[in-house]
Amino acid sequence: MFSEWPFREDCQCTPELMAKAGFAHCPSENEPEVACCFYCLRELEGWEPEDNPWSEHAKCSPNCAFLCMKKTFDKLTAIEYFQLEQEWLRILKLLQRILHLKEPFTGSSKTSREQFNCSEEVFRMS
Repeated sequence: MFSEWPFREDCQCTPELMAKAGFAHCPSENEPEVACCFYCLRELEGWEPEDNPWSEHAKCSPNCAFLCMKKTFDKLTAIEYFQLEQEWLRILKLLQRILHLKEPFTGSSKTSREQFNCSEEVFRMS
């Protein structure tokens, strides 16, 4: 996912460290250095070689449930992974109530994605 990431060596924000902090590279035409958290979907741009992915994530999205686990994804236990999934479901139900959606929001159906004007890729990332 970081094949075009500009920071490779002698940096705090290498592709490996970015991924461990929960980020995926999601560049745009105007901003090639955009990274998005797979969980909270927070997008961060304007990365500098000395930026620490964990610190930047915490500054911009301190309540991200993945970040609060204080572990890389591959170190999560089954229970912690389940807790993240439960939190996501709670958020989706809250969105359903706020937006007065008639059908249950699962994030996987085309209709649900259209309700939020999001691509399928966004939901796969989450």
